[in-house]
Parts: sequence; structure tokens; C-alpha cells
Amino acid sequence: MTSGIDPEGNAEAIVGAVGGAAMGGAKMLFTPEMSGLIDRDRSRATPHVVPEAQSIVLAKVCEAAAGAGIWVVLGSLPVLREDGRWANRCFVIDAQGEVAARYDKIHMFDVDLATGESWRESNAYAPGEHVVTVETPAGLLGLAICYDLRFPALFEALGRAKCDLISIPAAFTVPTGAAHWHLMQRARAVEASAFVVAAAQVGKHQDGRETYGHSLVVDPWGDVVLDMGGAESGLGFAELDPARTAAVRAQLPSLANKRPITT
Repeated sequence: MTSGIDPEGNAEAIVGAVGGAAMGGAKMLFTPEMSGLIDRDRSRATPHVVPEAQSIVLAKVCEAAAGAGIWVVLGSLPVLREDGRWANRCFVIDAQGEVAARYDKIHMFDVDLATGESWRESNAYAPGEHVVTVETPAGLLGLAICYDLRFPALFEALGRAKCDLISIPAAFTVPTGAAHWHLMQRARAVEASAFVVAAAQVGKHQDGRETYGHSLVVDPWGDVVLDMGGAESGLGFAELDPARTAAVRAQLPSLANKRPITT
């Protein structure tokens, strides 16, 4: 996606993708981080950051999922918590349009890049505290969001849970994406012996930022099954073969061989 500052417009794009995914035979659709709203102007964004029960985007996507009969991993939406803080929250929506799982991004993107870009996610967002997995048509799904990618402890936990696949939706900056995106997505797939599905924002956004794109599907051996490139938004299709996971875990049983480390 190339999400913008209007939640209703973003919702329409996701609903269209749900229909297109179903027509293409997909059982699940994955969308990027901040699918419903990308706006670095927080004063302008604030009226659109509402409790999840009031979210236009969530309601429309749930309705679309039920109508199409497919699951949707809504990469994330900004939602207002009861304590007044914001959460960067992923929603897993089942084929009946019900929310099957929620995950709040644990690691906040607080960085100053050499390009002059400065980001302080923690100024508005509260971090999540829980590792989340959920059973889906593709197997046991583990949830992460964007900057979480850089923190091995989360993926250690998802590996211990024996996830079949891990969703890592993102809105990566161009310089960090060019340096680390493919490298780290492949590494996470290898260390968890699981498929990684990383739906990504791409291109120039209405708020002035530019994102790296390259939505990926990586198999448990680290091979890239799908790379959607960095030029434009659209739908990509990939088949996840559970036999591939079983073969990799039998050939290289790193999860079974793992031992605790003390210092």
C-alpha cells in the first residue's frame, strides 16, 4: 500500500484488496503497518485516532473479510487506548469478520538517521507488552510490527512457540530498508524455521515521507518466495507449503537443539 492521511480512502483500498485477494484464490490477505492512516502530523492525525470500536477502517475491513470469506491480517492501525495513549495495533480478522487476535507493537521507533530523519514513536504511542500467536488457515501465526524486526528476543519467543509463519508488516524508511530489510527478514525466517510474510508500505505518501516497499514472503530456509519491489502498490500472491517447513526443521533442527545461555 501507499497509505495516506484519509482513513476512509485507505479503507476503500483495503476493501478492494480483500475482494481481489479472494478472487485470486487467497485464504489470507496481509496488509502493511499503518494501513488505515499514515500521517506524521500528529495534530492532524489526532481526530482519526479513535478507540478500535469506533474505527471506520476496522469496521469496513471486518465486513469485507466476512463478505469475501477470507482472513485478513490488518498490519496495524493507530488506536486510542483507554488511558489516552495511542497503540500501534495489528488485528487478525477471521473469515466471519471477527477479530481473532490483537497485537500492540512492542518496540518504539525512536531514532535519528544520518539522512536527517528523526522519529519519536514513543512521544505518542505506548508500547505493547505481550507476545501474540493465533491459529489461522496457514497454521500458527506469530505477530510482530516493523521495528520489532530488530529485536531477537521477540522472535526467540515466537520460535519457541513453533510458529508456522510470522507476520511483520512495516513502513520502513528508504535508507534503513535498503541497508537491512531483506537481510533481517531472511534471518528471522531462518532462526524461527518459519515462513515470514512482510507486507510493506511503498512510495511517496501524502504526509511527505517515503517508504521502502519490497513486500516479502520468505520461506523457512531463507529463500525469497515473493518480492513485490519498491515502485508501486498492488496485490501479490504466494503459496505457503507446510511440507517446506517440516523439511527444513527435519534437516536443520535448530529449534529442537536450542539451549539456554547463561553468563
